[in-house]
Amino acid sequence: MEVRSTEVSNSERTSTRTISVVTPTLRRPEEVSALLENLSQQKVLPFEVILVDGTPAGENETEKIVQAVGPTLPFPVRYTRHGGGTAIQRNVGIDQSRGDFIAFIDDDVRLKPDFFGVILSVFEEDAEQRIGGIAGYITNEFLNPQTSPRWRWYRRLHLFGTYEPGRYDFKSGYPINRYLCPPHEGLRRLDFMGAGCAVWSRRVFEDGLRFSEFFKDYGVLEDAHLALRASRNWTLLECGRARCVHLRSQTGRIDKRRLARKTAINYRYVFVEIVPTRTLVQEMRFWSVQGFDLFRFFVRALRSRAREDWLAVLGKIEGIVAAFRVHSTLDDHLAEIRK
Repeated sequence: MEVRSTEVSNSERTSTRTISVVTPTLRRPEEVSALLENLSQQKVLPFEVILVDGTPAGENETEKIVQAVGPTLPFPVRYTRHGGGTAIQRNVGIDQSRGDFIAFIDDDVRLKPDFFGVILSVFEEDAEQRIGGIAGYITNEFLNPQTSPRWRWYRRLHLFGTYEPGRYDFKSGYPINRYLCPPHEGLRRLDFMGAGCAVWSRRVFEDGLRFSEFFKDYGVLEDAHLALRASRNWTLLECGRARCVHLRSQTGRIDKRRLARKTAINYRYVFVEIVPTRTLVQEMRFWSVQGFDLFRFFVRALRSRAREDWLAVLGKIEGIVAAFRVHSTLDDHLAEIRK
């Protein structure tokens, strides 16, 4: 894997370029309050924070938090109500933002104080202005591929054409988890990145690039899909020195059945959209990965005998069937979009 070192320049503290933070949220008032406090501790403060709240009318806990703490913060907070899921909410935030950069920060992510400064220093050293987005590194997400049974089996079965963290395997339609790479101090080139702790140049969105509205409701892979489209024209990096932690709030998450269903349908959508012309071998690889993951779910359910794990098996089956049934229609639909 490519890791090159980066030094923090004086621009970390003296940059005049502005960052708009966009955060989608749903029924997480305490997390939002803690996030705003965390952002106020940044050495390079946000120019503005845009909270897009998906809670329905009548639920005002998060709005009350913003009203209470907003006047005490060293940056303005813009509160907007808009549902539809994280992809739709982030689009709303992009359209409202005014900063030179747009940072997607989840409400349960906590940044180190120098997070924005470190990332801005990388952007400012990009003389050719080819960097479109930079992801931070979530230190508590590291997944050791040597000890993970799932990833060890992926290798044994030769399911992927690449195992490079942060790369998209175009042979199977599978994004290789970038947290298979241990914590580091440098910069790594990526094909895709998540939207929990990433900073994007506004220029990436000036031609109309947005999160696809296919990803309604609870988001699965919508951030990787956006990044894969952006990486056609822009360089994407992971900055190991820009660190944060993910608290993994359980509030607002969907059940295992619906989540497992999305891991088939959404992965299929991304594969068809990103790789519009696929060979028989690529198709076989894609369905092989889906079949193996179904087997994994089944073994887990047998061992745990937990109802939610059996529901995950059911959801995975439903997702595979739905993805298989609609894949030809999806091809036609995407072809029409591209015209």
